[in-house]
Amino acid sequence: MKILVTPRSFGKTNPELFDRLAQAGLEVVRNDSGGILSADLMREKLASCQGVILGVDPMDASVLAAAPELKAIAKYGVGLDNIDLEACKQRGIAVSRTVGANSNAVADYALTLMLMVARKAGLIDRRCRQKDWSKITSIDLFGKTLGIVGLGAIGRCVVKRAQGFGMKILAHDIAWDEAWAKSEGVERADVDRICREADFITLHTVLTDETRNLINAQRLANMKKTAVIINTARGGLIDETALLAALQAGSIYGAGLDVFEQEPPADPAWYELDNLVMGSHCSSSTAGATETMGHMAVDNLLRDLGLSR
Repeated sequence: MKILVTPRSFGKTNPELFDRLAQAGLEVVRNDSGGILSADLMREKLASCQGVILGVDPMDASVLAAAPELKAIAKYGVGLDNIDLEACKQRGIAVSRTVGANSNAVADYALTLMLMVARKAGLIDRRCRQKDWSKITSIDLFGKTLGIVGLGAIGRCVVKRAQGFGMKILAHDIAWDEAWAKSEGVERADVDRICREADFITLHTVLTDETRNLINAQRLANMKKTAVIINTARGGLIDETALLAALQAGSIYGAGLDVFEQEPPADPAWYELDNLVMGSHCSSSTAGATETMGHMAVDNLLRDLGLSR
């Protein structure tokens, strides 16, 4: 059997993952592009593959159609918005996720972005490297109100970290667990209330037709002038045109974005903002998280290809 491995971090710090695949009798096709694979490259590389360990590369109907032998997709992560699930269902292609493998890593990074934006750490660092030792005034995190959109595994890990900062926590999730929320001191709120009242807003929900542009121009306009928006989930959750305008106008304090609709973003205006901290979709890229995700993805793929021992 032949499989494609697309995530660039897969096996980077633990090459034994490739040994596991080889020992199972699999021929591995690697992503040698240096970036996210295009649909054209996906079609080319998947043509004779029975399985794939998939990152954020496109797996739409056209890509699936070019892979007639495909039996299993092991997502290296949890978001499935880049996969045509209906087409997979019709073909009988198994789709798995590495649920929980990167929750702590992403939650750590979300808090990192909050602190960096609030305290202007990136700007201060850049100024200091220019030997500019002037004082820059920033805002506090401790004791502020945090709004969390999405209380899955990652959102819950963020709650634990925010508690250490004495934050009041508002949260929204379609599948609400009142017992858990009450035990953790989390107050239920809809997205509009979160946008009005929260000092920091962090997104940890899936991208669907319903959540696309969840943070839009109107909700940005309703935010406090001192509000900070964090996104480590999916770029499409925010109307990026509206957010860029808000950051340029200073109508909110700042943003920390590890994800964009197009990565890297094409508009040069993003790179000129002092109130934005950018990430290269790397919130889950820690040695521990990538190792756990890698082993889980291999386990899932071998199981779904009928190769588990």
